[in-house]
Amino acid sequence: MKASRIAAAGAVAGAAVLAVSTPCFAHVGVQPEGEAAKGGYAVVRFKVPNERDDASTTKLEITFPTDHPLASVMPQPVEGWDVKVTKSTLDKPLETHGKKINEAVSKVTWTAQGDGIEPGFFQKFPVSVGTLPEDADELVFKALQTYSNKEVVRWIEVPQKGQEEPEHPAPVLALSEASDDHHGASGDDKGSDDSVSAEKASAETSAASDEGDSGGTDTTARVLGVVGIVVGAAGVAYGVLAGRRRTTA
Repeated sequence: MKASRIAAAGAVAGAAVLAVSTPCFAHVGVQPEGEAAKGGYAVVRFKVPNERDDASTTKLEITFPTDHPLASVMPQPVEGWDVKVTKSTLDKPLETHGKKINEAVSKVTWTAQGDGIEPGFFQKFPVSVGTLPEDADELVFKALQTYSNKEVVRWIEVPQKGQEEPEHPAPVLALSEASDDHHGASGDDKGSDDSVSAEKASAETSAASDEGDSGGTDTTARVLGVVGIVVGAAGVAYGVLAGRRRTTA
């Protein structure tokens, strides 16, 4: 009986670990470095976990929104990956800094030079983007994740408010309200090209300096969370054993 109770407690602990740890890195996501303010520039990071035990992620394709095209898309180099930027002609030209832009980036593709993202790991892919739209609260990026066994996972389902998250949700970037001192220029804002260039350079530098720290922090938090759950489960198992001993006595 004692052995069976210990086994049961262990099973509960294992299930708890899976329930807590899996959602943390269950799908491709996007987050800004700092904030992504409407009408401004931002560095965003696409976080890609490997969900397979027997294959590596070797390719990532991010499709950029066509309803709110971005005039500037500049990916940061990622060691061990080749990057390709694809542009498309716009149906309606954009106007920024007094200039008309007839094409915009429609897709960015990263291809691994070697093994890619191996099982048990994740990778972040930073991109500087702007100017962010002022008439939208979020941007949806659809993603395709290709594994070394040729499997392709399509993260393209758009989450709907008030409904459960879909099985393969597309990465969604939430936009914050513009501050009075933002430098992003959209339409009527005729900020200088020097100001915009300086902001983009600053954002890219920030992403480069924080890349290592961010990954380490995420990993440490998950490890500490799992350890806490295991310790708690061990306490429960000990309590069960103690109660059993008292009852037998």
